[in-house]
Amino acid sequence: MEFHTVKNISPLPDFMLKAEFHDGTVKIYDVKPIMDKIPVFKMLDYVHGLFKQVRVDVGGYGVIWNDEIDLSCDELYENGRDLPDEGRTERI
Repeated sequence: MEFHTVKNISPLPDFMLKAEFHDGTVKIYDVKPIMDKIPVFKMLDYVHGLFKQVRVDVGGYGVIWNDEIDLSCDELYENGRDLPDEGRTERI
């Protein structure tokens, strides 16, 4: 099984994440559906500022917020949507 390890993670408005992977892929991941299904993820909504504290876990095998809340790199890769190329290029 191939791991698509996370290189960088950025919190976006409306509980979205921008995940950049080591293979160059960039995905946008919507956290809201998980917040509805998994109770611990509701903390991201009601603990002020917690969502913005997301960071890449050691080795890039996922992202974490605290000791209780994390997402695997596979979840982000498989269920994130591709960011169009124009969203990745920097303007000169």
